[in-house]
Amino acid sequence: MNPSPSWRSSTTSRRDGVTSPRQRCSPSPLGCRSPSASCTAPSPSTTTSASRSRSAPLTSSCARVPPAACTTSICSRRSWRTPISESHTPAPCAESPVPGVATMLPPIFIGDKVFTHAAPGALDGISPAEMPLPPETGVEECLFENIRDGIESLADYKKKGGYASLEMAATDPEKLIAEIRESGLTGRGGAGFPTGVKWKAVRDESRGPKAIICNADEGEVGCFKDRLLLARNPHGVIEGMICSALVTGAEVGIVYLRWEYPEILHSLQLAIDEARSAGFIGDDVAGSGHAFNLVIRRGAGAYICGEETSLLNSLEGKHPFPMDKPPFPTTHGLFRLPTVINNVETFAAVPPIAARGGEWYRSLGIGENAGTRIFSVSGDVQRPGNYELPVGTPLRTLLEEHAGGARDGHTIKGVTMAGISGGFVGAEDLDVPLDPPSLEALGGMLGAGGIVVYDDSRCMIQAARASMHFLAHESCGKCFPCRIGTTRATEILDEMCSHAAGNGEVRLDPLGEMTDIDEVLAETSACGLGLAAPFVTRMLRKYWPEEVEAHLAGRCPSGACQGNVR
Repeated sequence: MNPSPSWRSSTTSRRDGVTSPRQRCSPSPLGCRSPSASCTAPSPSTTTSASRSRSAPLTSSCARVPPAACTTSICSRRSWRTPISESHTPAPCAESPVPGVATMLPPIFIGDKVFTHAAPGALDGISPAEMPLPPETGVEECLFENIRDGIESLADYKKKGGYASLEMAATDPEKLIAEIRESGLTGRGGAGFPTGVKWKAVRDESRGPKAIICNADEGEVGCFKDRLLLARNPHGVIEGMICSALVTGAEVGIVYLRWEYPEILHSLQLAIDEARSAGFIGDDVAGSGHAFNLVIRRGAGAYICGEETSLLNSLEGKHPFPMDKPPFPTTHGLFRLPTVINNVETFAAVPPIAARGGEWYRSLGIGENAGTRIFSVSGDVQRPGNYELPVGTPLRTLLEEHAGGARDGHTIKGVTMAGISGGFVGAEDLDVPLDPPSLEALGGMLGAGGIVVYDDSRCMIQAARASMHFLAHESCGKCFPCRIGTTRATEILDEMCSHAAGNGEVRLDPLGEMTDIDEVLAETSACGLGLAAPFVTRMLRKYWPEEVEAHLAGRCPSGACQGNVR
C-alpha cells in the first residue's frame, strides 16, 4: 500500500462536514475508493520549499468576496461591523465563529485570509494576521522550549535535534511506548485517554492496514493552540506522527485540518514536502524499511468533526454523525481498521519525551499531575495568548501572573473552560488547579484547554446564551436529546435576555424546564457535545443565581442586554 501523496479533491465548505456535489471521487488513503471529506494542499510535484516561499499567502478564488466575522461572545462585543461596512459597502457580512485567532480581536475573514485589529475603513490597507509567538512564562517548557527560535523549516528544526526520536521508534518501539506510558501523557484534545495505552493497543492489532490520524479540527471556541503548533512547529507534529507509525506499524498518516486554517494548509504541506525529501516520509522511513505516507485532508467547517468518530465518518465521505463506542478506533477506526487518533498537541509532545524520557516529562507537572499543557487564554485579559504551564497550575496564576489579569479598572467575573463546553468557573473558584479531576469536582471539565475570560462589565446570561447558541447550531442532529435540548435551552436564554431588555416575556418556570433539559442531555446524548451542554447552564445557575433572577424579573444588572440582544 503506497497511496499517492498528490491525492486530492475539489471541495466546497459546508457546515455539515460533507463535501459538495462537485467533489471528485478519488482513491482513499487506505486504497479504497470513497469520496473524500476534504482536500489537500497542492501536491509535492507542484509545491516545494524551493519553489514557493514559506510565508507566501494563498490566493483567494474570488478577488472580492463578502467578509465574515467571528460572532462568539467576546468577539461580538468588539467593533467589527464598522470596518467591514466602510470597506465592503454594501456587501453583507457572514458569521464565522471560532477562527482560532482569539488573541487578536476582532478577527475577520476575507476570502482565505484572516485580518485582525482592523480599524474603521482600514481593511483594504492591512496585511493578513500571523500567529504570534507564545509569551514566555519563566517555567520549564516541553512544547514551547524551542518554538521562539524559529524552527519552521526542516534545517532549523534539525539543528534542535529534530527527527532524532525516529531511531528509537524504529529500533525499539516497545521502549518508546514504555517511555510514553511512564510520562503520563494523555490526549490533549479533551478526552484525556493515555497515549501509550492507545498506541500499544493499535500495535497489538494483527489486522491492517493501519492509520495514524492527527485531529487538527480545532473548532472549540477560545482554543487556538493547535494553530500555533502547526504554524510554528510543524515538524514536531509530523515527527510525532511518524513515531506513532513506526511503533504501531501504520503505513498511512492523515492530518485532518480545519477548513478555517488555510494558511496552515500551505505551511504544513511545505513541511511535509521537506520531510519527504529528507527520507522521513515515503517507502523507507529514515532507512527503517518501513513505509509511511502522510497527507492532509481538510474539514468542511463542522464543529462536530472534532469528535473522533465523526471525523472518521467525514474522512470516509459519510455524513459526520458520531458512532457508538465500543468498538473504539484502536480496533475499528478508519474504514473499520486499527487507527490511532491523537490531537496536535499530543503528537508534538512525543519527540521531547523520546529525547529526555518519560520520567522527565512527568516531573514537569505539579503534585500527582504529569507534564505540561498549553492553555489558550482570550477575552477580557491584558495579555491573551497561548501559555504552556505545568498541569495543576492554579487558574488564578495563569490569569493574573501570566495573562496580566483583567483590563484596567475591571475585575474577573468568570471564565469558561474547555473553550465553552466545559462550563463556567466563577471568581470565587479561581484558585482551582488546572487539572481534569479538580475541574470535574467543580462540575465542569478542562477539555482542550481553552479559557475565555469575562470581566465585571459582562452579562453572564449573554455569555451562556452565546455558548448555547453555538452548541445548538453545531449539533449534528443525530440524537434528538441534543438536537432539541440545546435548541430549547437556547430559547430560554434568548427569552431571559430579551425580557431584561424590555422585549417580551419569559415562559412559565424556565429554570425548572432548564433543569429537566440538563438532566436529559447529560443522561442520553450520543456524544460529547450534548453531554457538555449542561455544564453551561448548570454552572451559570451555580455562580450567578442573582443575575439569573434579575433577568427573570426583567432587569440586566450589567446593562449589557439593553440594545445588545441579537
